[in-house]
Amino acid sequence: MKILVVGSGGREHALVWKISQSPKADKIYCAPGNAGTAELAENVNIKADDVAGLKKFALDNKIDLTVVGPEIPLVAGIVDEFEKVGLKVFGPNKKAAQIEGSKVFSKEFMIKYDIPTAQAGIFDNEAEAINYINEIGAPIVVKADGLAAGKGVIVCSKTEEAIAAVKSMMSEKQFGEAGNKVVIEECLVGEEASIIALTDGKSVVPLASSQDHKRAFDNDEGPNTGGMGAYSPAPIVTEQLMEEINLDVLKPFVGGMQQEGITYKGVIYAGIMVTKKGPMVLEFNARFGDPETQPIMMRMKTDIVPVFQAVVDGKLDNKLIEWDRRAAVCIVLASGGYPGKYEKGIPI
Repeated sequence: MKILVVGSGGREHALVWKISQSPKADKIYCAPGNAGTAELAENVNIKADDVAGLKKFALDNKIDLTVVGPEIPLVAGIVDEFEKVGLKVFGPNKKAAQIEGSKVFSKEFMIKYDIPTAQAGIFDNEAEAINYINEIGAPIVVKADGLAAGKGVIVCSKTEEAIAAVKSMMSEKQFGEAGNKVVIEECLVGEEASIIALTDGKSVVPLASSQDHKRAFDNDEGPNTGGMGAYSPAPIVTEQLMEEINLDVLKPFVGGMQQEGITYKGVIYAGIMVTKKGPMVLEFNARFGDPETQPIMMRMKTDIVPVFQAVVDGKLDNKLIEWDRRAAVCIVLASGGYPGKYEKGIPI
């Protein structure tokens, strides 16, 4: 089989590393890839968001399976474009990827299908959003509706911070069009865990639990980032809790998507806060987490390629995945100043 992995991060390196262990993988490409993927795959100089370029490459090279890493091409509809020309691709289609592409869609979906989540208000008017903040008070969480590279969620301990966050998103356009609407929600207290599962639109198979650490500095201090490190398993996710998340979050998610007329295939990533009331969903993502994928792939014993094929072909049927009992950890190295302005292109 010829397999194409789309993306350029540590997550894609982990996916390429795992795919390279499969006897089914004869040739692996990664677009655009990085220095790590280059050791195991042939890097292709096509950007992850160049859907037309990727489609042409996949057709020209008779790619048997494409695995999409990042959210931007998924939200842009790469799956729909590939499927139109008969290419097999692992990931949710454009409609399904709204679960990550729009925080408003996601929040409304959770409320509609009784998936436990924080109480929230949704606004497209800055003055109304500020009034809501003043009524509710802090601590409070402000989220930009659209994609913001994992940085569009601001946890505010004071009302002034929340108002400043709304202004930066809505009128100052810090995240461009992504801040045209905002979700303002109660600040949940507890411990976070990442629950990543696979679905073919009918069955759901949860992967090993993990926990990523989003704050930039030690002791959970500093601004939120795309993730500074992760480990698997997450000690807080017991078998009993996993069962609860499966019943209250994952199954209603797939059922809800079916009711919306959406065949959701690929990854369901539920960012969970384990509160005193039980697990509650902070956010859904439509792809593998970065950096959580790195420790998860290290622990997965099962050949991943037939699992991806089963998802694409709608034949997942509670496929059993074996896990190494040992824990795995991933540390992220970032340039000083991240997630703000920082220097790029410095040799590692």
